[in-house]
Amino acid sequence: MFKMDAIHPVSDFSRKPAEHIKRLKKTGLPEILTVNGKAEIVIQDAKAYEKMVELLDSLEKIARAAKSHDEGKGIPANEFFKEFEKRHGLKRDSVQD
Repeated sequence: MFKMDAIHPVSDFSRKPAEHIKRLKKTGLPEILTVNGKAEIVIQDAKAYEKMVELLDSLEKIARAAKSHDEGKGIPANEFFKEFEKRHGLKRDSVQD
């Protein structure tokens, strides 16, 4: 959700880009730039964008895993861990079946 202080005219950004960039880096929050009072573009710091992309990638993986589970394609966790440990030469002190 955007706060009202995160909405700025694009002309303000054009006049004072350093001020906006400093705020974007400090807060990590995006800003909406408007043209003629209408939202036109969203800008954000590169690090915040990278975090957002990582989060979206994780959510997509979770969604694919949930779909796979719903379709009956998953395997029980113990089977996965046994195979994972075998493949990577790992051994837990006690493995419960």
